[in-house]
Amino acid sequence: MRIVYLGTPTDSVAPLRALVAAGHDVALVITQPDRRRSRGAGRDPSPVKQAALELGLRVLTPEKAREVVDEVRASGAELGVVVAFGQLLPVSLLDALPSGFVNLHFSLLPRWRGAAPVERAILAGDAETGVDLMRIEAGLDTGPVFARVRVPIEPTETAGELHARLVDAGTELLVAHLPAVPDTEPEPQVGEPTYADKLTVDEFRLDASRPAADLARVVRAGNPRPGAWFRAGGRRVKVWRGHIADDLGAREVGPTGTVDREAALRTTDGALVLDEVQPEGKRVMTGDAWRTGLRGEVHVDPVDPTGPSERA
Repeated sequence: MRIVYLGTPTDSVAPLRALVAAGHDVALVITQPDRRRSRGAGRDPSPVKQAALELGLRVLTPEKAREVVDEVRASGAELGVVVAFGQLLPVSLLDALPSGFVNLHFSLLPRWRGAAPVERAILAGDAETGVDLMRIEAGLDTGPVFARVRVPIEPTETAGELHARLVDAGTELLVAHLPAVPDTEPEPQVGEPTYADKLTVDEFRLDASRPAADLARVVRAGNPRPGAWFRAGGRRVKVWRGHIADDLGAREVGPTGTVDREAALRTTDGALVLDEVQPEGKRVMTGDAWRTGLRGEVHVDPVDPTGPSERA
């Protein structure tokens, strides 16, 4: 099938390569413009642009998707495939191809429509998520579904780890079902929608007044971006991995908000063991190593809900 492919981040690379390997004719790849993606001064191409050029595919990098309607219409493609492109598609673009556009969405719609479905599923404590191959409509992730695969969320899984499994599952789903899309009538979404708003740095601040299970989910959902964190003595500490203490009775328990000698942050109902942390300006280290280097009691700075927003 002749297709147009839209995607930008690393998550979008494997599906693109798999479609090419499966024999689909990718007439055009559309991705976000080159931007500063690393600490260097220059602008870097998106991961999808790099992969497309390696595959010898034609690439367009519009600031706005509406700028490429004519090129898409003239491509001779039957169908558009979208995987984490990063922009809403205008109706003029959706109408430019005979069979429209499909999207790989990393949730079980209508649960977690929007920008951050994987992280929101973890934060909410969902037991499972999945991938939907859906038709794109003008609304936000409202289109009917051609096929889906369910994926359990492991109890200690980070957002990055879950993303990787969903990309693998979604790539297989896409390759298996894409040929039938033009002749298939998708099923409408059923259920009460929930929305996966964009992530903010502030919501990943570890607040010791919350239960330990909540904080454990914040740590998992924030890895690799934007990272869970707290301040101690005014200095930021990021927490990349942690687990709920199951031996609280054997620990020297301090008041809520203290970090004991074994790097456990006391919460309202237990403690979160800080397995892997990154103090401000330093490398990633074990929580034990960080706590050993500090003298006296360590108190997490309280969260001021009226204070200014934090930057990553």
